[in-house]
Amino acid sequence: MQIYHLRCELITTCPLEQTFDIFKNPLNLAKITPSWLNFQVLTKDVQMRKGAEIEYNIKWLGLPIHWKTLISEYEPPASFVDQQEKGPYTLWRHHHTFEETSAGTRVGDHVEYALPLGVLGEIAHAVMVKRQLEAIFRFRQREIGNLLAGKTVEVVAPVITT
Repeated sequence: MQIYHLRCELITTCPLEQTFDIFKNPLNLAKITPSWLNFQVLTKDVQMRKGAEIEYNIKWLGLPIHWKTLISEYEPPASFVDQQEKGPYTLWRHHHTFEETSAGTRVGDHVEYALPLGVLGEIAHAVMVKRQLEAIFRFRQREIGNLLAGKTVEVVAPVITT
């Protein structure tokens, strides 16, 4: 199984607690996801904590996909991890980090993921999935800036490695 790593970050002038507040509301995920994924949060009244489960629906290439994540780690306001319990990936573990710096709050994303179907999954990654994930995370970074009232001061674009 080929494991990929997506990393990106941004720095905002918003304080750490205010920045973390954006992420502890799962409904904000719909606001930072491109509309072409038709992303819908199904779990409406969830309290972010270790062990919380959140269910979503998306459409990828017109195909409906049900996705369920588990908050496997939760250390506010420094970090949390969501991992796929059910969905399109063989592995999806998304580490969110928040760190106060002299320039502001650094928001980091590190996603470990793997696709199903062996060599076919690797081909799909090379042809389409990698590009789509980079686009999704670039969109996320712009929209996070909008949710933080445009106070993003530095962005490190998404990079995917093996």
